[in-house]
Amino acid sequence: MTYTVYDDVITIKLIQEACKVLRVSMEAILKLFGEYFFKFCKMSGYDRMLQTLGGNLTEFIENLDALHSYLAHSYQEMNAPSFRVERGAEGKMLLHYYSDRSGLCHIVPGIIEAVAKDFFDTDVTMDIREEERTGKKEHIVFLIVQKSHGQMKRARPKGSQDGQDSQRDQEAPGAAFLRMKEKHLSVSTHAVKKSRWEVVRNIVMFEKGHLRYTLEPIYPERLWIEAKTFCTAFPFHVVFDESLQVKQAGVSIQKYVPGLQTQKIRLDEYFSIVHPQVTFNIFSICKFINSQFVLKARREMLPAAWRSQPALKLRGQMIWMEPLRCMTYLCAPRLRRLQELEERRVHLSDTASHDPTRDLILLNRQRLAEIELSNQLEREKEELRILSTHLAAEKKTEALLYAMLPEHVANQLQEGRKVAAGEFKTCTILISDVVTFTNMCAACEPIQIVNMLNSMYSKFDRLTSVHDVYKVETIGDAYMVVGGVPVPVRSHAQRVANFALGMRISAKEVMNPVTGEPIQIRVGIHTGPVLAGVVGDKMPQYCLFGDTVNTASRMESHGLPNKVHLSPTTYRALKNQGFEITERGEIEVKGKGKMTTYFLTRNLKASEDETMGRPQARLDSEEANDQGSWDGKTLLS
Repeated sequence: MTYTVYDDVITIKLIQEACKVLRVSMEAILKLFGEYFFKFCKMSGYDRMLQTLGGNLTEFIENLDALHSYLAHSYQEMNAPSFRVERGAEGKMLLHYYSDRSGLCHIVPGIIEAVAKDFFDTDVTMDIREEERTGKKEHIVFLIVQKSHGQMKRARPKGSQDGQDSQRDQEAPGAAFLRMKEKHLSVSTHAVKKSRWEVVRNIVMFEKGHLRYTLEPIYPERLWIEAKTFCTAFPFHVVFDESLQVKQAGVSIQKYVPGLQTQKIRLDEYFSIVHPQVTFNIFSICKFINSQFVLKARREMLPAAWRSQPALKLRGQMIWMEPLRCMTYLCAPRLRRLQELEERRVHLSDTASHDPTRDLILLNRQRLAEIELSNQLEREKEELRILSTHLAAEKKTEALLYAMLPEHVANQLQEGRKVAAGEFKTCTILISDVVTFTNMCAACEPIQIVNMLNSMYSKFDRLTSVHDVYKVETIGDAYMVVGGVPVPVRSHAQRVANFALGMRISAKEVMNPVTGEPIQIRVGIHTGPVLAGVVGDKMPQYCLFGDTVNTASRMESHGLPNKVHLSPTTYRALKNQGFEITERGEIEVKGKGKMTTYFLTRNLKASEDETMGRPQARLDSEEANDQGSWDGKTLLS
């Protein structure tokens, strides 16, 4: 998320994992990250701001600290590094990198090289020359060598033109100026007349090195401002010498740090340097003279009544005055928002009218409000994403629940309600098993049995959707379905009968892992009343109870291989419904005594494809006209 501060530990872990996946060094990953970060900043709308930092790479780097100081007003938890440049000859420089975030220094070459190439058309090479670590602080020195892309483009072949340019360079300034004037002031009769300021601009822009206009400032013989007026006009400033002894201070800074009114005090007694991270002495300050300095008042040196409030921070520029051998610190309170003014009991009137602190605080208030709004939108977006993920998971759970329980039962359980048991006056129950399953298990590997049952049950499960019957449970090789429960229907016996015929056909497609032949199943069906309800809290199961279940089980156990065994009540429900049924005769049924049972052979009104729910071959137009159109599923029901 854009405005969320992530710990560097997370960044390092991500980089380490990237190194493992890509099989490259951490330095290479960090450098690429630096290049991308520069592109990201440009895409985020900071490109124009970055381009204004300097006219060349050196000036750009020297002003990075000022940019970080500005951004810190909006990104309050930003922990930015410090940069210092030592200029060298022939396009070389030493870049000093200071940071208390270890392990990230290799991002710098990626950023600097991308900036040099994009903004200044320059190729850059960077090498680490020195590394130093003091506690948490890291100090890295990079050697930067620049080579402009345009050097070769600007080189011209040797010839008369070079000679003419050289000759012109050696001409007297007056002659060169007259020629330049003649060139740029000549206007054709049909051209638009140029303003005098545009003419002056053209002369300045196109003139060569030693003719270019340069300002020679004029200084007064003495300073025409008295000490009192100066300290009032610049209410936040301090002048101190090489030993850090305070010589002079503005009126407002004396108000909030009363100790500065005392004679012969040292500045480091009342302040500590927050940025850049350097030792508080004149030598270190001079090394970072181009950086913006942030000083923080020491709480213990303030009056006792003030120590409970946040310490005052100042930000500003250090200026070395060589003749006096003193340093001037021109500064202003470092405040981000109105709340900080109130906490430190500072007023806008304490700052000078020419100081941009007033505008910065008021404008930043609007900026912080925009950031908070953006942050809120991102948080809500993240909450929606999490909610969507939970919803997707809930849908999967819901689908699994609907697969295990009837829909209306599942809905009641989700709502936290107890599901009452229901009595169904009539339904049809089917139970099947695999012939010689026990012997099969003894002769096969477990995985072979699992694969066989999975193949068989997958085919049976599909048929439950085709014939709209409810799968109650599977126990080992036993498969149990019911028609007319949990939703009562008049055609429950016909649906279960068609399902049984489909089972018998499907079983021929499943192979016995021992013999390699199709498996054989026994099917028993019985019609009668049942009691149905949900049993258990963990993995709740919709179960059927009653003598109808026992009788259906007896029909299965007393059946024959590849036969659909019907009880008398099921026979009566299927009689005259278009099924071919043969009488088995009177048999002894365990626990039931003698019972006349039947075998279901086939459905006289449906083909095998219709029974299996396979796509029907399209009839040609004449057959369709002669036979009429009909719905196979409706007929099966």
